[in-house]
Amino acid sequence: MDSNRRTFLTTAAAGLLPQRIMGANERIRYGLIASGGRGRYLNRIFKNLGAECAAVCDVYEPHIEAALKDTPNARSYGDYRQVLDLKDVDCVVVASPDHWHCPMMLDAVSAGKDVYSEKPLSKTLEESTRMIAAVRKSKQIVQVGMQRRSAESIMKAKKLVEDGVLGRVTLVKPQWHWNIAKPLDNSPLSGKLDWTRFLGNAKKRPLEPMRFRYWRYFWDYAGGNMTDQGTHLMDVVQWFLQSGPPKSAIAHGYVAKMKGAEHADVFTAVFEYPDFMATWTLDYANSFQNGWSITFLGDKATMILDEAGYAVYAEPWKKNAEPIYQEKAPVPVESHVQNFLDCMRSRKEPNCTVEIAAQAVAGPHLANLAILKGGKVVFPGIRS
Repeated sequence: MDSNRRTFLTTAAAGLLPQRIMGANERIRYGLIASGGRGRYLNRIFKNLGAECAAVCDVYEPHIEAALKDTPNARSYGDYRQVLDLKDVDCVVVASPDHWHCPMMLDAVSAGKDVYSEKPLSKTLEESTRMIAAVRKSKQIVQVGMQRRSAESIMKAKKLVEDGVLGRVTLVKPQWHWNIAKPLDNSPLSGKLDWTRFLGNAKKRPLEPMRFRYWRYFWDYAGGNMTDQGTHLMDVVQWFLQSGPPKSAIAHGYVAKMKGAEHADVFTAVFEYPDFMATWTLDYANSFQNGWSITFLGDKATMILDEAGYAVYAEPWKKNAEPIYQEKAPVPVESHVQNFLDCMRSRKEPNCTVEIAAQAVAGPHLANLAILKGGKVVFPGIRS
């Protein structure tokens, strides 16, 4: 390592990098780290909101080639640290597998880059602690991609809960139904993959194409849909009820149709909170009530929150009753990205900080531990 690079890293680790103040109309330049399907989706949103993609990075050449069709003037790299070295990059968009979220965020804030990172925040509770500490040592803006935090309709629903419309909430039922489960495809990949770089700090093993295609369903790389979808829904539960993470979790699940996967495609987790309970259920082999929903059961009313909006039904519930409150509205990712870009200029905290994201994924992490250990797991807390 040359002396300039060593000095840079030492200064960065100490949080002493000078903070560049951006002008109100100055175009933000970003590096896209991991340009798979989700990364390319975010790339288009950032571009549509006026930001400029300066660099694209991925371990799989077809992903880079696909991203460059949208951003032909961007430079391409195989190692994300090369993107962090670019002086003309203001922030990075991280859409990598979960096991890379922690090292990439730690390296990015140390390099003086703001970060928009996909959820879940971390792969483990211990990583959450490290990520909070690193971000707070820095002066960087970090937004985690939990877009419900920036959705106007969700905020209106939260206000109804705060105003006591539901009364005392005793049980919350988040759920996600999609009939998409099928055996994992382990046929050869087309195009060049840097398998060693993909693995990173994960266990070294020979290439199995399905582990790359469906990384979310393997313990080495992710927490499955327990944390991936769970971080969205459990965040809303805790946000609306101002509860913080659960005290404990019990969970059971199994692989119904997604043969080859390690993570369940059907599961239920039960979370214990001081004043209520929550049951987080997912079934990827059935489309009844297709998509996600969260049902808040209160002694005065019930709220059903889903992809279309929300509806509130008064107690006692009666069949075919009309909602007393209702609003149809989507959850736009664009609003969440715009909040991040605005905060890059103002240096104010974004809507989903690392602390919020750590609390959101804490329960799902506990549930995964409960599945592995076959029993109840008590939350040890998140240190900061």
